[in-house]
Amino acid sequence: MGVLTGPLPLVPPKGTPGSQPAKGPSVVALGGGHGLSASLSALRLLTSELTAIVTVADDGGSSGRLREEYGVLPPGDLRMALSALCDDTDWGRTWRDVMQHRFKTPSGRQGSLDDHAMGNLLIVTLWELLGDAVAGLKWAGALLGARGQVLPMSTQPLNIEGDVRVPLPGAGTSSRSSKARPSAPLPDRSKTSGSFRKTHAPASKR
Repeated sequence: MGVLTGPLPLVPPKGTPGSQPAKGPSVVALGGGHGLSASLSALRLLTSELTAIVTVADDGGSSGRLREEYGVLPPGDLRMALSALCDDTDWGRTWRDVMQHRFKTPSGRQGSLDDHAMGNLLIVTLWELLGDAVAGLKWAGALLGARGQVLPMSTQPLNIEGDVRVPLPGAGTSSRSSKARPSAPLPDRSKTSGSFRKTHAPASKR
């Protein structure tokens, strides 16, 4: 049995408690994941002039699969930002739950949609139909009644890459470059130093 019960939620009219945009300053928030989502959930209560600029470097889970198979931006962090901007109305809460819903095949069977978030699939669908990442996010935001807008940090998927310099006894330093991996151990900070940069993903992953 589904978790959505009761009457069909309607688009809240202007002036409805929870849907009335709060007057406030223009705010830009940068980040991704749960940290940005929590910040946006609070900021949307203070202002409607809110823009989220979201990282597009994720390569794991549902986002990583869609990025790899369809050559699109990883939608997961963008989905979470849009969901955080939903109003506290029946419409907003319903769409927030829909966007965050993850598919799971019953009875322990393996399904092709397993662990995909509905919001990820919706966003990628809009991207394919419109051919524009920014326009697709605006359409998604309009559907959700999002308070504010969500923009990708880049229109190309990014990889996080680190340059690590390791001191060698009596021989200066050895430098190596490595791309982030989901379970990669962190370097020993007492023995290494370096800087991190974002680079465009190689063509083979787009």
